[in-house]
Amino acid sequence: MDWSREWLSARATILLPTLVAVLSFVTGVANITSPISGVLGTAIPESLQLAAGFTGALTGFTLLVSVAGLRKRLRAAWYLTVVLLPVSALQGVVQSSPLSAPLVVLSLVSLPTLLVNRYRFDREFDLSTAQLAAGAALLGAQVYGTVGTWALREEFNGVSTLTDAFYYTLVTASTVGYGDVTPATDRATLFGMSVVLLGTASFAIALGTLLGPAIEKRLSEALGNMTDAQLDLLENHVVVLGYGDLTEPILEELAGATAFVVVTPDQEKAARLQQRDIAVLTDDPSDEAPLERAGIHDASAVVAATNDDAQDALSILTARAMNSDLNIVAAATDRENVEKLRRAGADTVISPAVIGGHLLVQSALGREGMESVADHLLEVEDGGDL
Repeated sequence: MDWSREWLSARATILLPTLVAVLSFVTGVANITSPISGVLGTAIPESLQLAAGFTGALTGFTLLVSVAGLRKRLRAAWYLTVVLLPVSALQGVVQSSPLSAPLVVLSLVSLPTLLVNRYRFDREFDLSTAQLAAGAALLGAQVYGTVGTWALREEFNGVSTLTDAFYYTLVTASTVGYGDVTPATDRATLFGMSVVLLGTASFAIALGTLLGPAIEKRLSEALGNMTDAQLDLLENHVVVLGYGDLTEPILEELAGATAFVVVTPDQEKAARLQQRDIAVLTDDPSDEAPLERAGIHDASAVVAATNDDAQDALSILTARAMNSDLNIVAAATDRENVEKLRRAGADTVISPAVIGGHLLVQSALGREGMESVADHLLEVEDGGDL
């Protein structure tokens, strides 16, 4: 396997920043709780090291958020990660701890991988109307509470700065309510009640928009569908068009050998495949949209092997039109359809029924060694020499 290609793959682009995020958080927390002096320990003030530890933990958390965006191929997440990786490396240097050395190295190693794969992250950050409304409601409630509390600060016990006002709004709207800041007048009490109503409502709306995608994911899995995040990570894989009796032994051969995804319109079959941890997309394999989602442009090969040669021909036509350089292999149920599948765009067409029938007839007529021929074909398939 080409190790350089693996380190520059889409999976590495997601994995490396994830490791940096975890290291940034762990080293940041470790530096806050028990600072360890390193090579630069005497040159960097302890207060600056503690500040770097605190901000390092925040950077690690923010990196995890940006990685979630990378899984969705968002361009904004790519820009954010490109900025955060050098920041995490700099924080590791400032912390001046032996624990931060791996953080610095991994941050610098991750950056070239991210830059090389820039073209993969081409999606705009598109928010739905519900998400925009939730964000506006949450922001508006916080601004209303902070400004109002600051204006009425003389009527609150424990509010003297704008930070105190924001703190009161946040703990009130989130229903935490520590009780260290309390209203001292009826007007302040009424205002605090309005913050509770508006704040909790905005938090509930925001929570609903966050749970919505998770529920959608569960429904997709129940119906036998891969999520967009899973599909985006596919590369150099095999796309299997349709599912039938001929497809099952093909899936058994592909399992463990390479990544693959099955595109079938049958929801019942798709759900069964999903239960077997087989990547599947429930849609018509002869349409362009599902093949685009299945990564037809990044695939190494396409296999069409159902019991319906006509449907296979349509699927092959679509796949060939979308990727002219793709290696397309088809299985013909009937001998007369072999040439038709080739004309549809298949590079290789094999008729399992014809081959099996020929071997069986030859064996029945007394010709010996047919079983050895079949075994030899399997050995060649497994990597042997002809």
